[in-house]
Amino acid sequence: QVQLVESGGGLVQPGGSLRLSCAASGSIFRINTMGWYRQAPGKQRELVAHITGGGSTNYADSVKGRFAISRDNAKNTVYLQMNSLKPEDTAVYYCNADVTSVVRGRDDYWGQGTQVTVSS
Repeated sequence: QVQLVESGGGLVQPGGSLRLSCAASGSIFRINTMGWYRQAPGKQRELVAHITGGGSTNYADSVKGRFAISRDNAKNTVYLQMNSLKPEDTAVYYCNADVTSVVRGRDDYWGQGTQVTVSS
C-alpha cells in the first residue's frame, strides 16, 4: 500500500506565499510523475502542475510564473511553492503520484487534500 500525506496549507493574504509538501510512503519501487491538483467549491478538479521522474515540469496557465513544483526523490516528496497568491487560488489542493509499488505494480494515488485560502 502507498500513502500520500500533504502539509502546508492554510490562510494567507493576497500576494502572500505558501509551500505545500507531499510525502509518499509505503511499498514503493519507483515514483513516476508527481503532481498537484486543486478543486474550488462548485468547480471540477484541475491540474496545477506536475513533474516527471526526470524533472520535467508542466504548469496550468493560471499559475505560470507564480508557482514552482519540485521534488526530492531521496525523500519521495514533492513540493509546490506558491507565490503572489490570489483569491482565485483558493481551493483544496491534492497531491497525486503515479507509483510503481512492490505489491500492486503501477497505480495512481491521491492525498487527502489540504485547504488553501487566500483572503484579506
